Amino acid sequence: MRKNGALLVSIVAAAIFFTSNAIAGKVEVLHWWTSGGEAAAVQELQKMLEKEGHDWQDFAVAGGGGSAAMTTLKSRAVSGNPPTAAQVKGPQIQEWAELGVLTSLDSVAKAEGWDNSVPGVVARVMKYEGSWVAVPVNVHRVNWMWMNKAVFADNNLSYPKTWDDFFAAMETLKKTGITPIAWGGQDWQEATVWEIVVAGVGGNDFYQKALVQADIDALKSDTMVECFEVMKKMKQYTDASAPGRDWNLATGMVIKGESAVQFMGDWAKGEFTAAGKTPGVDYDAVPAPGTDDAFLFNVDSFIMFDVKDKEAKKAQSAMARLILSPEFQTVFNLNKGSIPVRSGVAAKPFDAVAVASMKDFADTAKSGGLMPSMAHEMAVSPAVRGAMFDVVTNFYNSNMSAAEAAKKLVAAVEEAGM
Repeated sequence: MRKNGALLVSIVAAAIFFTSNAIAGKVEVLHWWTSGGEAAAVQELQKMLEKEGHDWQDFAVAGGGGSAAMTTLKSRAVSGNPPTAAQVKGPQIQEWAELGVLTSLDSVAKAEGWDNSVPGVVARVMKYEGSWVAVPVNVHRVNWMWMNKAVFADNNLSYPKTWDDFFAAMETLKKTGITPIAWGGQDWQEATVWEIVVAGVGGNDFYQKALVQADIDALKSDTMVECFEVMKKMKQYTDASAPGRDWNLATGMVIKGESAVQFMGDWAKGEFTAAGKTPGVDYDAVPAPGTDDAFLFNVDSFIMFDVKDKEAKKAQSAMARLILSPEFQTVFNLNKGSIPVRSGVAAKPFDAVAVASMKDFADTAKSGGLMPSMAHEMAVSPAVRGAMFDVVTNFYNSNMSAAEAAKKLVAAVEEAGM
């Protein structure tokens, strides 16, 4: 009886130990990485965290632009039940930090040398009043043009370098019966194409004034009218089923050869990779027309909410440390299609598109062409971004003229309080 009793006590004690650790060490992670390539990427972090004995609770909210995830996060936070960690980007990091609900990551940052391995332009976004409150995951280039290699080759077409060349190629392809441009009809996708056009038509200085500084003179200029005209011209080369289409489904159209081109950030490469496609063989990616000297960047990141449980804090710290580890930076970005945000990660495992992106990232940082993406929450305030989104999507989905769109853009931005 004594032996059985002692055994029972041991079993109960062990059960209590593992149960308490499983509960205390849980990290509930809110994110919007739900497509094939994205899901494979984030699962690598889950595996690494669980390997260290922590419990990952996945809280994925579908929607490539993250709007649905942010709505869910705000609802959870207001109810006093925020997740342990959440994918948040750009100026929103500062807004959450101002509320006093985030935990400091300074101890992890100091131990891991983040200030020496993360570029200053990125680190500034991750800090609040000099303290690390978010951990960057990667760097995406937004202004890519993804092309089905066989579609261009079969029609004896070269990859367009100017907008005139681009529309000439689209006209040729339209006559073949395919859908030339794979279009995702959601506001964030339309805004993505628009900002690419602004950079390609207006140039880097104009992009900085219009979409980073929200300069009124730039927004109401003839150049902006031209940008709207170029964007609307694309519509005739899309299909009737575009409204509401998710971005990864549009990427799938290029992968299958149903479309020739998609304008999208390099997260699209994860879809090509998941489909077993090889750059230079099945597809190619080049900067959109007129943007060779521009790098519109989008940095994914996680904030950590202040939790009281010591074991949960340890799990948070482990997650933050693992995110910027060279091992995760490599495996995550290989799956995601992005490039490492920290320095010192070997380029060898990456494909030609990523290596080119790494080089351009470094070059544009020196030339001034490294610029934050408005569409992907890296540039202006959420209020101004929302105002721009409304004008762009209303313009694209109506008969509004380009001149009227520019006027409405100015009015919307001024009303947003810029």
